[in-house]
Amino acid sequence: MLISEIFHSPQGEGKWIGVPSIFIRTSGCNLRCWFCDTPYTSWNPEGEKMSVDQILEHITQYDCEHVVVTGGEPMLSHEIESLTQRLHADGKIITIETAGTILSDVHADLMSISPKLSNSIPVKDPAWAHRHDARRDQPTVIHELIKRHPYQIKFVVDQREDIAEIEDYLIRYPEIDRAHVYLMPQGITAEMLAERMPWIEEVAAQLGCQVTRRMHIELWGNVRGK
Repeated sequence: MLISEIFHSPQGEGKWIGVPSIFIRTSGCNLRCWFCDTPYTSWNPEGEKMSVDQILEHITQYDCEHVVVTGGEPMLSHEIESLTQRLHADGKIITIETAGTILSDVHADLMSISPKLSNSIPVKDPAWAHRHDARRDQPTVIHELIKRHPYQIKFVVDQREDIAEIEDYLIRYPEIDRAHVYLMPQGITAEMLAERMPWIEEVAAQLGCQVTRRMHIELWGNVRGK
């Protein structure tokens, strides 16, 4: 697997916000969100080739039960199946953070899906804009992921205009329990997040969804290893 970084930090978003976790960040992505906060795993992927054995050995330095496999898009790697099965055998509680475009036979105690809305399309890069738009919504994958695993859905909200698209998405997937849906602001600084959060909280209440902070950005900014 191409691994960008492995680190220990509190989970910054969603259901298990604040929970101490080991993050295994894979490098490589099939999408190109213009606002990607980890471009070193997407636009300019970099990392170190590591076997599953090497990854498991590396994380033994952390006395921690929760493991988050993130990216990039971790479901791109076929080795994620072996990695998650062995993490599970070791008693780890596993979150997989994915855009929900690829299906794989993994073990996940929480499948954290962040569907990419049209607000993510990199319009300034026409070639990638076309590929990204064609790949970002995969209904069969979404249906299977939420059927197979405990899940949460996290929408990145940039502008008020995004809300109509979120409402349409939830109508198209009626099996999604809105209690498991989180709206979170787009932003790479605490100031950007704070600017959007008040109206996002209002909208979430109207939709019957939840909101999530992005605690890691609030505390440390958009830095690696947090």
